[in-house]
Amino acid sequence: MSRLNHGAALLLPLLGITPLALAESAQSSAKGFIEDSTWGVLNRSVFDQRDYRHGASNGAARNAYKPRSERNGKAEEWAYGLMGTFQSGFTQGLIGVGVDAHAYLGVQLDSGGGRAGKARLLGVDNDGHPKNEFSRAGAAVKLRMSNTVLSYGEQRVKTPVFSSSDSRLLPETATGFFLTSTEIDKVKLVAGHFNESTDRNASSHDRGFVVNYSNGRQGNSFDLAGIVFSPADAFTASLYTSRYEDTWNQHYLGSTFTHALDERRSLTLDLNLYRTTDTGKALSGSIDNTTWSLISRYSQGPHTFGLGYQAVDGNTPFDYVTRGAIFIGNAVQMSDFNAPNEKSWQARYDLNLGAWGVPGLNLTALYVRGFDIDGSHVDPRGGYAYLGYGKDGKHWERDLEARYVVQSGKAKGTTFSLRHNMHRGDTAQAELDGDQIRLAVEYPLTGRF
Repeated sequence: MSRLNHGAALLLPLLGITPLALAESAQSSAKGFIEDSTWGVLNRSVFDQRDYRHGASNGAARNAYKPRSERNGKAEEWAYGLMGTFQSGFTQGLIGVGVDAHAYLGVQLDSGGGRAGKARLLGVDNDGHPKNEFSRAGAAVKLRMSNTVLSYGEQRVKTPVFSSSDSRLLPETATGFFLTSTEIDKVKLVAGHFNESTDRNASSHDRGFVVNYSNGRQGNSFDLAGIVFSPADAFTASLYTSRYEDTWNQHYLGSTFTHALDERRSLTLDLNLYRTTDTGKALSGSIDNTTWSLISRYSQGPHTFGLGYQAVDGNTPFDYVTRGAIFIGNAVQMSDFNAPNEKSWQARYDLNLGAWGVPGLNLTALYVRGFDIDGSHVDPRGGYAYLGYGKDGKHWERDLEARYVVQSGKAKGTTFSLRHNMHRGDTAQAELDGDQIRLAVEYPLTGRF
């Protein structure tokens, strides 16, 4: 036995990889770096108009950090985003090597009469003025042994505690190590270590982490580990733990269960629970927060009805690193309904018009109401005091959306989305009163080498 093979024989059991698993692994069927490569180009155009009805009357302290035009008046942007991606295959052998790369470009199409930069589609310069265009690019090297992949570099990540949002013009990315393993049947293991995240409208990679609510000093690293168990198509459970250095420890428990009542009817339950406590130097102040949501959905043919409840137990808002790491059910378009001690409920209706001869067209109506906000006990020296929460705060949001996906022809996969969102609240909560109109068009192109 060669020295390399002898070392591999010692390493494989430590990773939980048996010779049989190796023989049946994804790496054993690798065709090559180029042979398994794919590319994609996504063209996206977004028009976003926001009318802030009452200026800074809501959450005055927090709004003092916003641009003046965002605190009073309209924010409007129309922009085009071009996203190119390359995913290589893996080289053949015991350990496969590959590369994933991306290049993003954002271009201003209209400034909205000088109101650009306030809807956060476009990048801004050092003086806070919107750029005519901005771009960034990055890559990650990946290694695969059996069904375990380790990647390092700039990449997109999706977990409940650290996740790359793609809800604006360009996607968010993160830089660091990320490991996924599916060696055990119906079980996925993940782990990661990151030293920065890049916001959706950023063009540089040296701004640390994107934190959504705290204005405290940033930690220097983020670590996570998790397990996802999927014993059947109808049930999935996941457990994650994470640490944002010198700021908080955050743990997550989630599960989704779907029960088919008959061929046309089904019931789905979706549970999400987060537990967050301060750690180390507590750079954002004292945190002792438990936040959970339970959403139920009943589907009958083209109709889906949803009801949900969400609660925050703690004197700080539920906070998270990266824009997409919030899986609670009432985190919707204009508000997360995550204020200190807030309770909220949701009612939702979805209609699939394929049953009436328009396949690909879906309509959604959503209403969320939050109440019992009490931020009067927030740590005055922490990262959340500036938000200006009061006591007995309440607010509500209504979202309407029409979404159409082209089903065939040369434009297959093209997506049109039109949203109208409305948010209203009192001065004890920290969100702005506003109306939003958002139109997005996406045209994807994909291929293989």
